[in-house]
Amino acid sequence: MRDIEEVHILLLAVAIATLVLTLVAATEISLGARKLAHLEDIPPIADNAAPRISVVIPACNEERGIGEALQSVLSQDYPDFEVIAIDDRSNDRTGAILDSEAARHAALRVIHLRALPAGWLGKNHALQKGGEAATGSHILFTDADVVMDPSVLRRAAFYMESNRLDHLAIAPRAPIPGFLSNAFLAVFATMFALYTKPWKVSDPNSRHHIGIGAFNLVRAEAWRKAGGHVPIAMRPDDDLSLGKLLKLRGFRPDFLLGTELLTVEWYQSFAEMRRGLMKNLFSAAGYSIPAVLLGCVFQLVFLVWPFAAVFVTRGLLQDFNLAVVAALLAAFAVNAENMGIRRWWCLALPVGSLIGIYLMLRAMIVNLASGGIEWRGTRYSLAELRANRL
Repeated sequence: MRDIEEVHILLLAVAIATLVLTLVAATEISLGARKLAHLEDIPPIADNAAPRISVVIPACNEERGIGEALQSVLSQDYPDFEVIAIDDRSNDRTGAILDSEAARHAALRVIHLRALPAGWLGKNHALQKGGEAATGSHILFTDADVVMDPSVLRRAAFYMESNRLDHLAIAPRAPIPGFLSNAFLAVFATMFALYTKPWKVSDPNSRHHIGIGAFNLVRAEAWRKAGGHVPIAMRPDDDLSLGKLLKLRGFRPDFLLGTELLTVEWYQSFAEMRRGLMKNLFSAAGYSIPAVLLGCVFQLVFLVWPFAAVFVTRGLLQDFNLAVVAALLAAFAVNAENMGIRRWWCLALPVGSLIGIYLMLRAMIVNLASGGIEWRGTRYSLAELRANRL
């Protein structure tokens, strides 16, 4: 009987601690969300104030979606821009599609890469080559599957120039099919928000930073002074790492929500998402086994157990866990709205957390067992990946 009472007291303590932490997180997300500006609310920049922008698009076997994405970039209502597409060793029709478009659009230049030098991830090398070829005072690093509203460059340029920024990251909407994928996305987006705290990145006294692969707009001078992509040559999280690099070098960043004007096809299925995330989930934990295990325990205790406890406990313990569940759902719903995710996916929070645990453990095991990662047909050793730290 005494053992049962001790377990009950422990579970009650966990419930109280979880409720406090959840209320703090929910409050921070709610207050932080109010500080985030939306790209569609930003006015377009005037022609005479618009800086020249070089749009750099790395592409490796992107024939499926690069046509639509490229057309959306070339159709930008912007007075002075160029598009530099990097065909990074593609073995599908990507290169041919790019060459065909370049023949019809003077603003588009294509660089074909046939080899990858040692010490580089393929995408990072392509981004570096694109940045080196850029002639604009600003460089937009984006992905080959990002579809943009025609007003995106004008609005982003206005915000960047009026706030004298060196780096502007904009979050897109990322529609994805299937229950499992959306359950995970709702959890991932909220954990990402709590980790990066995008409402704090503009504060020079804050350590928080952010980078978005779909839209990283930087001053070319700042990018070059920071060393370009050379300091992050082996970082699978190149977008976040670029944001961290620029923040560490003392440049001014900021963040916008662009879910109404920017769209990226993240993955087409859960199986594709699982394969794709194997390359960077372990890196997100710093390639640390304890960090992965601690993160999994955290999710089990704070994001999964409260839902189960509602059904298997009674009395005061059940009441506390009901309060935890309500606070969790509120926090995740607020963030989902910001990221263009349907709020009701937050009801799958415990399922999404279990999927996240599975993916984290799988990524760690696969990376350790194989001694590295495989990305776009190229293998990279864990030793050289771990060596690239910021």
